[in-house]
Amino acid sequence: MKSPFRVLPILLCAIALTACGSSSDEMQENDVGSTAISSSGGVALGVNSYLWHATLDTLRFMPLASADPYGGVIITDWYSAPSDPSERLKVTVYILDRRLRADGIKISVFRQTQSSGGVWSDAHVNPETATKLEDAILARARELRLASEGSGS
Repeated sequence: MKSPFRVLPILLCAIALTACGSSSDEMQENDVGSTAISSSGGVALGVNSYLWHATLDTLRFMPLASADPYGGVIITDWYSAPSDPSERLKVTVYILDRRLRADGIKISVFRQTQSSGGVWSDAHVNPETATKLEDAILARARELRLASEGSGS
């Protein structure tokens, strides 16, 4: 009987290698669009690859706090535009579907303003902000899908 301690390092290496990949890997969808398959044949994402990459592209100007490609959650850190350093935004994106659908994404936007004393406090967010971000992400996802279909993928 083999010792489980001899098998464990091999298993961990296999898992680590499966998780490796880059955003430049060729994106492909299976019949329901459930995963992105890298050019090496390994599974790269647990959510719709076009929505995932489109979200990262659209929010690339904001620092990332967390990105879970298997659960489909992307959380940015606080971002202040250089033109208005007394206001900052944070965005959480939930990819809800494995297919490229308009209702497959939900966005929450948080806004804070800074008082003259330097204290940050929560502020109202225009509901159109999340809708405009969703529209931008969906448009980018469609571009990515059309580009991959056009390249013979």
